[in-house]
Amino acid sequence: MTDAVQPLFIKVHEADNVAIIVNDGGLAAGATLPGGVVLRESIPQGHKVALADLAHGDPVIRYNVTIGYAARALPRGSWVHERVTTLPTARSLDDLPMATRAAPPMPPLQGYTFMGYRNADGSVGTRNILAITTTVQCVQGVVEHAVRRIKDELLPRFPNVDDVVGLEHTYGCGVAIDAPGAAVPIRTLRNISRNPNFGGTAMMVSLGCEKLQPQRLMPPGTLPIAPDADAGAAIDTICLQDEEHIGFDAMIRSIMQTAEKHLAILDRRRREPCPVSDLVVGVQCGGSDAFSGLTANPAVGYAADLIVRAGGTVMFSENTEVRDGIDQLTARAATPEVAQALVREMAWYDRYLSLGMADRSANTSPGNKKGGLSNIVEKAMGSIVKSGSAPISAVLSPGEKLSGKGLVFCATPASDFICGTLQLAAGMNLHVFTTGRGTPYGLAQVPVIKVATRSDLARRWNDLMDIDAGRIATGAASIEEVGWELFRLMLDVASGKKQSCAEKLKLHNALALFNPGPVT
Repeated sequence: MTDAVQPLFIKVHEADNVAIIVNDGGLAAGATLPGGVVLRESIPQGHKVALADLAHGDPVIRYNVTIGYAARALPRGSWVHERVTTLPTARSLDDLPMATRAAPPMPPLQGYTFMGYRNADGSVGTRNILAITTTVQCVQGVVEHAVRRIKDELLPRFPNVDDVVGLEHTYGCGVAIDAPGAAVPIRTLRNISRNPNFGGTAMMVSLGCEKLQPQRLMPPGTLPIAPDADAGAAIDTICLQDEEHIGFDAMIRSIMQTAEKHLAILDRRRREPCPVSDLVVGVQCGGSDAFSGLTANPAVGYAADLIVRAGGTVMFSENTEVRDGIDQLTARAATPEVAQALVREMAWYDRYLSLGMADRSANTSPGNKKGGLSNIVEKAMGSIVKSGSAPISAVLSPGEKLSGKGLVFCATPASDFICGTLQLAAGMNLHVFTTGRGTPYGLAQVPVIKVATRSDLARRWNDLMDIDAGRIATGAASIEEVGWELFRLMLDVASGKKQSCAEKLKLHNALALFNPGPVT
């Protein structure tokens, strides 16, 4: 359906020569935009219209950035999409501005707290969860069975424990365990086990013959970090191949007996007032469209600035979705060393892609293009804005654990599932996920708040989306208003006062480890 009454469009910057069609269902040929541009053809919602005549080879400018070049003449009013544009060359990683953009200091934000679970290591959980770590995929079926039994038979006796999750994956054997790339999945698994939402009481299940042996995954002293536990002790481990396990039932009994002990420890925990500086928020986008950079991501960026102003931590990620804005990021780095770390991660990922004979253009999906994103450059410009405006204080390599506060770049692939897994390892205790095309994405380990870029999606998926940022496109709400709405919702969800839609519905994507090493 088209809206013939009031054609709506958004032009981001005065220098742009394209604009985005806002109307639900798009606009038909002949529609006249405010300012006099007449559409030469029907243009779907979220797609670009040429505001000026473009000759073959002319730059297509959005966000005051050249996002592509006209592959043929595009008269004023033409539909501008991926089939009539070409991709710009990637920005070189040489001669970048390094920590040159000194952002004006943001005023501190005080007086806001949430109710969290304080851990002995200083971290704070937003949920109180028993995690069962696994060393190898071979034990997954046993752990799944044990988790069902624990939830049915044990969890009701421990009302202060929110959930039991198995940290299952497809790694641990059949891999080159000593290859340099193996460090990434191993430290990812180790650091996920140390996530603040697990309270330092994770337990482990191994098979016995796997390459990733328990002591390598979780050396003594890694856990536990519970207040009443020995800080140098080894993690409680059940090895299925131990001779004491005579049959399947014996394995399940061992897991359940250990779980009961850990549940008792977790059940003694209580929420207490915590400053916003204890929040670690991971932000990510998936199923992106042309509205992502106009509505949801700017609102998330505004909320991210509020978290940083309050002393908290925000992590943004997705290497290929920031690669084409690397000059923006290095300029925003707090120090030259942080800027150089950004370059290091981008260069590493460039090499990784080249080994697979791929490049950054492989990122955009059919759904991205259907939603109006012509290429990765346009997508990158919209992705970066969810990081807000604060200086970038630190950079994490894949699988590393956070050690500071502020705005942090957590280097990850753009895959929703791998990115979320790596942000879990970094220590996030709350996740914010924006989407334009729609996705039921969720995590069992932390609450996931979903922000819709379009009001149509928010209406159709009303029980899957937590916030409608599409109101920004129509003028019904401002970026600032939606940013504050998200900030307040984050505090309520972190406190357990509210559940996000994904949490209510128990929509849990599997952990997906990033393994750049060889498989044998």
